[in-house]
Amino acid sequence: MRASGILLPISSIWSAYGIGTFSKEAYEFVDFLKAAGQTYWQILPLGPTGYGDSPYQSFSTFAGNPYYIDLEELIEAGLLSKEQCEECDWGGSEAYVDYEKIYRSRFTVLKKAFRNSDIEREEGFQDFVKENDYWLPDYALYMAVKDSYQGKSWAEWDEDIRLREPAALSRCKEELKDEILFYEFQQYLFAKQWARLKKYANDKGIRIIGDIPIYVAFDSADAWASPELFQFDENRMPTGVAGCPPDAFSATGQLWGNPLYRWDYHKETDYAWWMRRIFYCYQLYDVVRIDHFRGFDEYYNIPFGDTTAEFGRWEKGPGYDLFRIMKKEIGNKPVIAEDLGYLTPSVLKLVKKTGYPGMKVLQFAFDAEGDSDYLPHKYSRNCIVYTGTHDNDTTLGWFDSLSRKDKRFAKTYLNFKGGKEIGWNFIRAAIASVSDTAVILMQDYLGLGNEARINLPSTIGNNWKWRMVKGQANEELAKKIYALCKLYGRA
Repeated sequence: MRASGILLPISSIWSAYGIGTFSKEAYEFVDFLKAAGQTYWQILPLGPTGYGDSPYQSFSTFAGNPYYIDLEELIEAGLLSKEQCEECDWGGSEAYVDYEKIYRSRFTVLKKAFRNSDIEREEGFQDFVKENDYWLPDYALYMAVKDSYQGKSWAEWDEDIRLREPAALSRCKEELKDEILFYEFQQYLFAKQWARLKKYANDKGIRIIGDIPIYVAFDSADAWASPELFQFDENRMPTGVAGCPPDAFSATGQLWGNPLYRWDYHKETDYAWWMRRIFYCYQLYDVVRIDHFRGFDEYYNIPFGDTTAEFGRWEKGPGYDLFRIMKKEIGNKPVIAEDLGYLTPSVLKLVKKTGYPGMKVLQFAFDAEGDSDYLPHKYSRNCIVYTGTHDNDTTLGWFDSLSRKDKRFAKTYLNFKGGKEIGWNFIRAAIASVSDTAVILMQDYLGLGNEARINLPSTIGNNWKWRMVKGQANEELAKKIYALCKLYGRA
């Protein structure tokens, strides 16, 4: 069935208190999607973010981001007052997130709500803690200990707790029990509010596309609590880290720094940790986009301590074996394979064998040579077309930066001369294509330039900040989107 959707991170929703949340405005955005004839809402990973604010470098692969908890709901429940929320500094811009101020204010008000609650007596909370006992205790303890070390990574903790010696674990659980409970409280609120928003979307016919990063952060509860999963030495430090080799976009490659998996161990356990992780994703989302799909075929191993990605080497990943187990254990669930970048024959073979649709990004199509596989006339039905992703500039920002030759080719291919609505020519090409599904960046529908870019890979400090402002997702725009999607059989 032909369908379409919009990519918008939770953080980018307009709302009070500095960042998008599971607030009434999120429900209004679902209503907007419905009015626009959409089937999908694609979001970014929901995990708690650390240094750099990237949702792809989270403190836990299972936990949710406390920034997304709706404070208005806590006010209505009597756990906070409006004055307590309004006296905090959430940043001075409606259009951009100020993460430093969010960090300082968010935990202050959540701590007040926690102290005003009687959370341990709440039956729903008790059930939540039991149901999530395979990750929640480690995560809550990890964050509590991390706070006691002024936010330092576990690599810098005292050796006894860093190495999880039983006596040290027992001591920290006792000394930090109030902080541990506070982190469990946050996760309960997150899970409850997200489940309600997801149900609202599903009831309106909107399905959620969520994102599972292939790697976890080194500074995470996962790496600290389960070192056997990763390529660590006897001191639990990485022997190699993840990234990408040098290419046309980066002369020194991309050094992500995530720990690499011990795929031999995962195979011996029938990928038990992966199955738990993927099963959990299908509780959060309806469709899962698997990031860096290439890494399951081959992954790039950069020696730990290198300052660039130039001297890594390719090593074999688990291949189809992991997806064979997944289909057996979890069923044939909907997946999007993020198969962007340089694809070897073995990667293409793996994607084909899984049957998962890959991704086509229009911004990769228009070089003057005219032979790109991302040109719409080369698509098959079993793919997802995007104008751009969270790692791309907006369509207008990207088009402005093209060479004269590439611009000329794009205009000839799409049959337009210029004008105010350049972006809509690319949107139309995506919506009109044979791809079963088309997903458009919200910024492209809004006609925004590179001031609305979400992320510039391999940079830190100015990413993940853009937000819609009130009134941008309006009835007039919904009608325009609906008309286009209806015309091409997607609404």
